[in-house]
Amino acid sequence: MTDTVYKIVPEALWREAKQKGVFDGAEIDHRDGYIHFSTADQARETAKLHFAGLTGLLLVAVNTPVLGEALKFEPSRGGDLFPHLYGTLPLSAVLWEMPLLIGVDGQHAFPEKMT
Repeated sequence: MTDTVYKIVPEALWREAKQKGVFDGAEIDHRDGYIHFSTADQARETAKLHFAGLTGLLLVAVNTPVLGEALKFEPSRGGDLFPHLYGTLPLSAVLWEMPLLIGVDGQHAFPEKMT
């Protein structure tokens, strides 16, 4: 479907993952049994719905081909297909990470082009 998916993650949790060498998810991921991701088109809405006003977040871009069949696109919000990773996220799949700051409009500021 897409070669890149995105994870919004608290910076402290991401630091822990980097120390361990693998990301096994946030609390909601553990509860649901998979790691939630968003496509580029879904990421802004995910930030609005689940991270509104929160600071100390990172936007992490992940190379989907590295994840193989553990990544499934499944119906979720409004019937959209969302990427869910059944397993841990190897840090070798990470393309880049950047702070997800809040802009003057009060919304998280995403890069213009997400690849």
